[in-house]
Amino acid sequence: MASMPFDRPHPGSTAWPSTAANSFRQQYMAHNSLTDSDITEAAFAHDRDHSTMRRNEFIATSTQMEGTSYVSGEKTAVPSASGSQGSSNDTPSNGNVNVSSGVAAPNDSTPTESLPAPRHPVATTPSYEETLEGDDDYAGGMFQPIKTAATKDTTDQRSKLQKRSSGRMSEEDLFRALSRRRTSMSDRQGSQLTPVVSQEEQAEIKRLMSRMFGQNRREHSEEEKTRHVGLVFKHLTVKGMGLGAAVQPTLSDPFLGLPRLLTKLFSKGKSASSKPSVRTILKDFTGCVRPGEMLLVLGRPGAGCSTFLKVLANQRFGYESIHGDVTYGGSDAKEMEKNYRGEIVYNPEDDLHYATLSVKNTLSFALKTRTPGKESRNEGESRADYIKEFLRVVTKLFWIEHTLGTKVGNEFVRGVSGGEKKRVSIAEAMITRASTQCWDNSTRGLDASTALEYVESLRTLTSMTHISTLVALYQAGESLYECFDKVILIDEGRCLYYGSAENAAAYFEGLGFERPARWTTADFLTSVTDPHERKIRDGYEDRIPRSSEQFEAAYRKSDAYKLAIEDAKDLGQELEAQRRERLGKQSKATKQKNYNLPFYKQAIECTHRQFLIMFGDQLTLGGKWGGILFQALIVGSLFYNLPKTSAGVFPRGGVIFFLLLFNALLALAELTDAFSSRPILLKHKSFSFYRPAAYAIAQTVVDLPLVLVQVLIFNIVVYFMAGLARTPSQFFISTLILFILTMSMYSFFRAIGSLVGSLDVATRITGVAIQALIVYTGYLIPPSKMHPWFKWLIWINPVQYGFEALMANEFYNLNIQCVPPNLVPQGPNASAQYQSCTLQGSQPGSTMVRGSDYIRTAFTYERSHLWRNFGIITGFWIFFVVLTMTGMEIQKPNAGGGAVTIFKRGQAPKSVERAMDSGDVVEDEEKAGVADSEKLDLEDSSSAESGKMVKGVAKNESVFTWQNVHYRIPVDKGHRELLKDVQGYVRPGKLTALMGASGAGKTTLLNTLAQRINFGVVTGDFLVDGRPLPKSFQRATGFAEQMDVHEPTATVREALRFSAKLRQPKEVPIAEKYEYCERIIDLLEMRSIAGATIGKIGEGLNQEQRKRVTIGVELASKPELLLFLDEPTSGLDSGAAFNIVRFLRKLADSGQALLVTIHQPSSVLFEHFDELLLLKSGGRVVYHGPLGKDSRQLIQYFESNGAKKCDPAANPAEYMLEAIGAGDPNYKGKDWGDVWAASPEHEERSHEIQQMITDRRNAPTTSQTDDNREFAMPLGTQVYAVVKRSFVSYWRTPNYMIGKFVLHVFTGLFNSFTFYHVGNSQIDMQSRLFSVFMTLTISPPLIQQLQPKFLEFRNIYQSREANSKIYSWAALVTGAVLPELPYSIVAGTLYFICWWFPALGRGATPFATGYTWMMIMLFEVFYVGFGQAIASFAPNELLASILVPLFFIFVVSFCGVVVPYPALPYFWRSWMYYLTPFRYILEGWLGVAVHNRPVICEDSELARFSAPPGQTCESYTQAFIAQAGGYVQTGANGICEFCQYKNGDEFARGFNIYYSQKWEDYGVFFAFCVFNFIVVFVASWLFLGGTKSISRLFHAKARKQEKEMQTANQKA
Repeated sequence: MASMPFDRPHPGSTAWPSTAANSFRQQYMAHNSLTDSDITEAAFAHDRDHSTMRRNEFIATSTQMEGTSYVSGEKTAVPSASGSQGSSNDTPSNGNVNVSSGVAAPNDSTPTESLPAPRHPVATTPSYEETLEGDDDYAGGMFQPIKTAATKDTTDQRSKLQKRSSGRMSEEDLFRALSRRRTSMSDRQGSQLTPVVSQEEQAEIKRLMSRMFGQNRREHSEEEKTRHVGLVFKHLTVKGMGLGAAVQPTLSDPFLGLPRLLTKLFSKGKSASSKPSVRTILKDFTGCVRPGEMLLVLGRPGAGCSTFLKVLANQRFGYESIHGDVTYGGSDAKEMEKNYRGEIVYNPEDDLHYATLSVKNTLSFALKTRTPGKESRNEGESRADYIKEFLRVVTKLFWIEHTLGTKVGNEFVRGVSGGEKKRVSIAEAMITRASTQCWDNSTRGLDASTALEYVESLRTLTSMTHISTLVALYQAGESLYECFDKVILIDEGRCLYYGSAENAAAYFEGLGFERPARWTTADFLTSVTDPHERKIRDGYEDRIPRSSEQFEAAYRKSDAYKLAIEDAKDLGQELEAQRRERLGKQSKATKQKNYNLPFYKQAIECTHRQFLIMFGDQLTLGGKWGGILFQALIVGSLFYNLPKTSAGVFPRGGVIFFLLLFNALLALAELTDAFSSRPILLKHKSFSFYRPAAYAIAQTVVDLPLVLVQVLIFNIVVYFMAGLARTPSQFFISTLILFILTMSMYSFFRAIGSLVGSLDVATRITGVAIQALIVYTGYLIPPSKMHPWFKWLIWINPVQYGFEALMANEFYNLNIQCVPPNLVPQGPNASAQYQSCTLQGSQPGSTMVRGSDYIRTAFTYERSHLWRNFGIITGFWIFFVVLTMTGMEIQKPNAGGGAVTIFKRGQAPKSVERAMDSGDVVEDEEKAGVADSEKLDLEDSSSAESGKMVKGVAKNESVFTWQNVHYRIPVDKGHRELLKDVQGYVRPGKLTALMGASGAGKTTLLNTLAQRINFGVVTGDFLVDGRPLPKSFQRATGFAEQMDVHEPTATVREALRFSAKLRQPKEVPIAEKYEYCERIIDLLEMRSIAGATIGKIGEGLNQEQRKRVTIGVELASKPELLLFLDEPTSGLDSGAAFNIVRFLRKLADSGQALLVTIHQPSSVLFEHFDELLLLKSGGRVVYHGPLGKDSRQLIQYFESNGAKKCDPAANPAEYMLEAIGAGDPNYKGKDWGDVWAASPEHEERSHEIQQMITDRRNAPTTSQTDDNREFAMPLGTQVYAVVKRSFVSYWRTPNYMIGKFVLHVFTGLFNSFTFYHVGNSQIDMQSRLFSVFMTLTISPPLIQQLQPKFLEFRNIYQSREANSKIYSWAALVTGAVLPELPYSIVAGTLYFICWWFPALGRGATPFATGYTWMMIMLFEVFYVGFGQAIASFAPNELLASILVPLFFIFVVSFCGVVVPYPALPYFWRSWMYYLTPFRYILEGWLGVAVHNRPVICEDSELARFSAPPGQTCESYTQAFIAQAGGYVQTGANGICEFCQYKNGDEFARGFNIYYSQKWEDYGVFFAFCVFNFIVVFVASWLFLGGTKSISRLFHAKARKQEKEMQTANQKA
């Protein structure tokens, strides 16, 4: 039999039509601009010679599997654009070709024979080339074809076109196709588009494109000649670690882990301790993607689609093993990774760009790094010319030229739209000119029209640049599907089908599956993998494959598999020939193409971009510098005008220490930045834009001026306010040392960020590092007193070298005049020659101390070390930069692997538990759970079982109506109306859809109806059964949010029970509430995951399961009135969306009233709805009423009012949006809002609503509508339930708690071993002070740890639970505060044990030990309240974490340690000193720690002087000692040796600390703790709506409205 092209039959034919009809190319062609030759050329594109699966001849033949026959039979219509079907003149005249399956068959339905595929391309038609002669730039057919349909006009040309050898389209044709812009959604229905660009612009695009990709460039470019085009994968198998299920970790695991392991060993033998099993993620995949082809990757979440794309994109990190061959243009994966990394790109789901960079700068940077060398550019073309022209090409091609000056943006920075951001990503990928591109679920979150634009752009890119493109999509409409050449269907890591996209549906129909009318091809393909969703043809119930293994076996016996193997083999041979040819053309420039720029130029370009990023966010930069200036003024005022006397020596060291520390710790912010920008860095590395090391250098170069500015701001203010040495050399040396040290610390923290895997780990490392940097600087503890086990830290501490340099710089020429209390002895008989100074470095008989002597004696510092230290710090800086470069180079992308479901211990299904125990793989916990319980057949179980379950769900009886609803919000000048005169109703037993284009006001109306609007003015009548809304309305309605917000550690059952317990009336017994939850679990088919924790995406329930939990939580509350659902199918794959709508249909059938917003559903989903409320932009109603069977009532309404006829194959949901001009800025048709307002249907609805109100108002009152309690349960029950849930959450978050305990233990041990067995010298007393001070400094990292927990609880409450009136704000705050306290007390006790006994507690009295422990417990309570108080008025984590150091510096700076009490400026000493809580804890701790401890001065601490003749040392100093304290002894040669302090109490007195005030300190500090929690409650109340309540009290109009409402309620 002669081979015939497989083409779309005539519309009248009963044969199965090809899905290629409504193709990408046709959508771009306007009838008025096409000539016959254009049509010929467009049709010709359909017959490319490299068609991998011979799709024009593909046949699904009968296959046998274990005696089961998979036979093609019935024909099914496929939705396509109106007018897109054509006739086929190429079918045999005898009519024997069954096109449904591609089978030449007799008249019965059983296939018997296959059509052979052509083995070689056919000859070229010379006449076609003649049309392109005369223009070098446009000659030669550069491009692979854009996929098109054979329309009726083209079929007569078929015989001529078949002789064409290459399917490449000429550039002229391509530009005719691309020079249109889509202006409305109507293109998806086959309507013609309006050209909106001028002829000049079209001509310019043509010229530019031909310059970039034309024949001339290809001939002159060495790079183009040596590209690795074409992808082949053979027997690809990927394995990874993991079971797919795990047990929820708890805080008991560290303690019970060993006993559990031993129990397993004794009960189960060796298998219990074996390694986790290796899971096969992909099994034996074979196929190819030819140059110019697009492969669609389909599969449900978790099927293996992402792994498939990652491995083919050569991202192999994180997998246990990868077997099989993957070749790119004939070269294997290892060679590509080593030499040609940039030719393969993987684009993750998210668009990764720098938010503050403009679109132009983003693309320009990519171009600068990927511009080819001179040998690959046109003659005379400079780099600048290439960049300029390529930029113009991509921006015009992808319709983003208007966004060039706009920032890319993110959730915090306003920028381009989501669709535009996707196109920026595509343009960036095009710039790479990569030969293989993989796109992973990149349409998620886009509406249908934007998603189509995105895929069409990819189609353009693929065809234009002759590359292989693989795309994974979860919801692919028919228009999207038709852009692809091939499709692969994956389920549970197995290949169910790989081959021609046009014939995929026919293949599965041939296996016995039925494709329902109006199902898109992609939905049909994914549905066959879902037991609930697939439809089986009559007579095939026992013959279809059901498991993934059976599907795989069927595929391997089919002709599709044989063709795939043959096609891969053929392409492999072609690529091998291409490889040999490429080797011959290789030059030095193209031998290795990882990077186009040399390293130094990469660093220059990265530096330029980094400056643009920084200055693109001027607000943050300005805010940072403003904050530094503010803190500099505070610090400067604290150390204001230090005297050049002995009284200023200690504070002078303090201000120098502060200068160093402040600038060094500012660098901590680099950690967060390092992790936030890492995904972008890894993407650019994979795109071969630059080496990560170049980026590290660029960051350092950009730091130079920015750090200089911040050092100058801080240093100038503090230096001159404090009165440090005012000579130019000393100031500039000080600035230089500060600058180089700050640079060193920036690089230090950045190096940590580059070397560790997560921010959590990095924070733990830096927590200990900061302690070491602070303590081992030489200020808090002099080098002479350091213990040997930690003393080595000073030699690797850059801050210590900086401190020595600054101290030497400040003191080397300073003469310090000794003044009391350092001048001894004092009194009327004292004379200067018989006095001395207690300062270290003083000389007997001298009241002046040289600064150089002081620093030499006290610190062993020398001025001669200054420039040595500068060199050492510079060396550290360079070392840290190199370390950062190394860390960035070895960074890997996120490890591949599947998601894991986490079960509460003892609540996993039995089969899952057995698998986890034995180490087997858990494939799908839902299937496992069902199989374990009853082995029931999923396809047959749903009807009868669900019928029983639905009967048990509470019915709604009330009718909710609304009329004359208007909603206005204030804008800059006046107001804006978002809803205008909206009316409608929701009835029990009906599923009502609320629809409209983006921005029409769907979610706004839903929130208005649910009484969730907190901004603007809402007017209108909202009635339940004809009566005003009761106070319990929000509690009595369910509202399923679009975002699935849940407590992540709760199990599904616990989440439902929490909702039922607090939302069902208090009269309902608790057992009945819980029993109702079990019924809901069964209804939503969640029995097998009822014990699973909700978790987060990737570690917990998947998207569909989370959506079911969201609905279940609302149903568990037994909503008495109705259920609102906002976008329940958003972000789900088509199968999951179908399941959710199926559940909603069940609920409606059980008597629930549901109002659902839904965004452009498929026709299959749309059919499930009973009624529709359709809005147009401006918030006006354009239709409200029943849909009717097949949406006939809706369609008739629009057709009768002048809309075009609806094609029988069209999706009614898309038809109605197109009819009203939704999403079309150029729509000039009638105003459908006016049409509806004047229609008889509107009149009928209004009458119907009035009738409902009258009927229901006269009906007897039920308990549901007159319940005026705001909350269902009393406050005590709310608090108990919320506190219990919070405790469970903490128990199940072991990482947080272990992190808290570890931080306490490590800092406690570090403190104790630093001040180990502290002695009784004068410096030891100071060490006690600093040891106490170090204890205070552990609070900031602990606060940073606890704030996210508090904000997480508040966000859950704010997002969902507050609006549903589940519990009050007071219960929330109590639940957030209480669980922290017991854990903090345990952690504080651990710290106390680690710190007190080895360090300060040696020889302490039992009272001192007990008092210190009590004070530490209070300190633990204090920082919890302090941190939560800051978080309670902060809107987000970022601001909360920024505020912590600001508040901490305030409470620490004025407590009397940094600047002792006598040295504090009077302004601060008079009020701020007494308002600082740390002043009291410091007095309590230190007063007890030094009480009655004798001071024994060391030699260096003694002040030496001679007694006057005739007097002994004792008699000379007796009067002075009686007044000032201290003691004197006679030393060698009769010299008097004076020690400033006799005991610890005298030392403490110098800091205004008194032992006698210990209980007063305890009481005041306790009051501060109570005050903190009062702030937490008050600030939380204000943040969560209290401010509105206060403003309402003072707003007369609001009070009047409230009074009127109460009166209306009483009347009703």
